[in-house]
Amino acid sequence: MSKTESLVERRVTYTLEMDGKLYVVENMPARVDEETGEQFFAPHTVERLREIIRGEEKPGKVVETPVYEYPSGRNPV
Repeated sequence: MSKTESLVERRVTYTLEMDGKLYVVENMPARVDEETGEQFFAPHTVERLREIIRGEEKPGKVVETPVYEYPSGRNPV
């Protein structure tokens, strides 16, 4: 028996870590699997993301966020 995928068009908030920097892109178009939450992006959407990150566009806003490191030795996988 195969699972029927149920993808819906949504706008999502996408985070990306690149070159030691964290980027957040809001309202990014995606197809989202309703069961798993996995996000899929069209090739042109990914290319536009690269243009935004690598280009000279100024962000709509800048946020400061704390970064935590999970302590080693606790609950190993």
